[in-house]
Amino acid sequence: MRVAHDSVPAWIDPMLAKSDGGRLREGPQWAYEYKLDGYRVAMRIAADGTTVLTSRNGLDLSAEFAELTGVLNTALRGRAAVLDGEAVVYNEAGQIDFSLLQQRRGRFQKHRTARRTEPFADVAVRFLAFDLLQLGQQLLLDQPYEQRRRRLTELPMPDPFRITVVLSFTSDELAADRLTPQRLLERVAAEGHEGLVAKRLDSPYLPGKRPDFWCKHPLVQTREVIVCGWRPGQSGFTGTVGGLLLGAYDPSSGDLVYIGDVGTGFTRQDRDQLRDRLRPLQRSSHPFSATPPRDDVARAQWVEPILVGEVRFRQFSRGDHGRLRHTAWRGFRADREPSEVAAPQPGRPSPQAAAELPEIGSRVKVKAGGRTLTLSNLDKPLYPDGTAKSEVIAYYSRITPFLMPHLRGRPVTFVRFPNGVHGQKFFQKNTDASAPEWLPTVSLRGGGSRRGADADEVVRYALLEELAALVWAANLAALELHVRQWTVVGGARSLPNRLVFDLDPGPGTTIVECARVAERLREVLVADGLIPVATTSGSKGMQIYAGIETTSAQAPSAYARTIATAFEQETPQLVTATMAKARRDGKVFIDWSQNNIAKTTISPYSLRGRDAPTVATPVAWDEVRGCREPEQLMFAADDVLDRTADHGDLFAPVEHDRAALPR
Repeated sequence: MRVAHDSVPAWIDPMLAKSDGGRLREGPQWAYEYKLDGYRVAMRIAADGTTVLTSRNGLDLSAEFAELTGVLNTALRGRAAVLDGEAVVYNEAGQIDFSLLQQRRGRFQKHRTARRTEPFADVAVRFLAFDLLQLGQQLLLDQPYEQRRRRLTELPMPDPFRITVVLSFTSDELAADRLTPQRLLERVAAEGHEGLVAKRLDSPYLPGKRPDFWCKHPLVQTREVIVCGWRPGQSGFTGTVGGLLLGAYDPSSGDLVYIGDVGTGFTRQDRDQLRDRLRPLQRSSHPFSATPPRDDVARAQWVEPILVGEVRFRQFSRGDHGRLRHTAWRGFRADREPSEVAAPQPGRPSPQAAAELPEIGSRVKVKAGGRTLTLSNLDKPLYPDGTAKSEVIAYYSRITPFLMPHLRGRPVTFVRFPNGVHGQKFFQKNTDASAPEWLPTVSLRGGGSRRGADADEVVRYALLEELAALVWAANLAALELHVRQWTVVGGARSLPNRLVFDLDPGPGTTIVECARVAERLREVLVADGLIPVATTSGSKGMQIYAGIETTSAQAPSAYARTIATAFEQETPQLVTATMAKARRDGKVFIDWSQNNIAKTTISPYSLRGRDAPTVATPVAWDEVRGCREPEQLMFAADDVLDRTADHGDLFAPVEHDRAALPR
């Protein structure tokens, strides 16, 4: 493959690593690189040496990292090149420190805002290259990783303080050093790195994709902490605890120091109980020996530092202000005194730096939100790409804070795939006797869509109200979670509080055509005073939702049918509101009937039982308007976890901004 221009090479959307679900890939076909903790950067170099540094999301970072521009000019000898890598900063202990990189970014922004003209050289930055995507006029994307890696290492690195190649270890190289991948992982943990990335030697580079050729294995550690304060929740957590502010005692000075916060790993019940437990301990000021950064403790409510808890975390940053990063709450530790809780010491490996790897076996016991569950067959592949049950459980565990508000109170129908997505699937509405005693259920008459003798059957539906319930369902290989547009209150069905339009592309159309219909739907709904939200279906189509208030169970279907019929009349060549599949060729079917009280739709953030672990994903309207290729609105589980970390819950308006349904 060749390119025809001599200017700065075009930006290539970076290939991403998927989670390995806690199971480090091993075998002769894999190589291992350190998982880096910096900014993902593409270094694009023209034949004349002009260098552009581009972030993962396409931002130009050339001015911010100006000292990296031109660093490879002599090595390239007039050739263009594109390198993939990370910009990082090191602390005094010789460790990559993301918090220092963030501090550097803040100082750069102030430098630029003040319109200062002198070069910005505050804190040295280094480019760690791990892939070569273009050299000269040749694109290397189709070449296997092993060949791209060899060509990258053949490039001279003229200034090791500014650029170097990330170390890589093949299975043979590890064996020659009397090491195994697990032993390498232990070394990585002891050195304070974030984990490993396993890469197949034969893998091509797939721009913008997250295939199973690259699998990241972040380290997970646990640490005891002192609860020193809390932040009130927002959006779906208003009136309860949003996050906890954590401290520990500096072992060298004996001072209580701030070491970060935690905002995930709680069920709604946990948050309410924390609020009630912390309020009697309230104090007027923080308990630390030094005032924490203002941005870190905005809206803080301080408490007496007498409660000890435990968190999971992936890294302790060791800059001027050491912080736990990527934290999740595990619970209180009544068996520990605050005086026993010591802060990690900057410059030294954490005393708990060994990786806490999940146990993979036929049956294992795990803790989920305070409950003990027995899981089975965790290493069983459920998707053709090798995604195992352990990875499905890991996804549902991590997405819980965003998914749970949209499941709570809604009877769930599971679609189970016990032998994987290519095996037999079955729908499960009734909760059988094997369900745990603590799982809430609701018995409803006529809750199904059957007719005739079964129309009046009583169905005992599961209600998923906490993390443990999601883990239990995932262990059943219940990949898909389908819910109603109404909730149950006091054991009885309430009126619908969601309106939904299910856009189904017929033969010859894709989600791109659905996006065009969705734009028109948005205009109509906004004009009627509603606040529409778009989601992908995780399959071929998409849904448009709005939170509603209505006095009639039949009104949402009637309203949606009126709009769908009008669309069909306005553009019969593009839209159909008719169920018959023979009428759908080249058209988008607007399924208004999903508002029937007996119907279900896929829950936002649910996995789908397709060839890949795709997810029904809430999307911004800018994304809908910008969709020109189906791949732009197709998201895998790891993509969704990244999106929620960046954008929060895009589906929240459906729950919190309900408006009266027009008559």
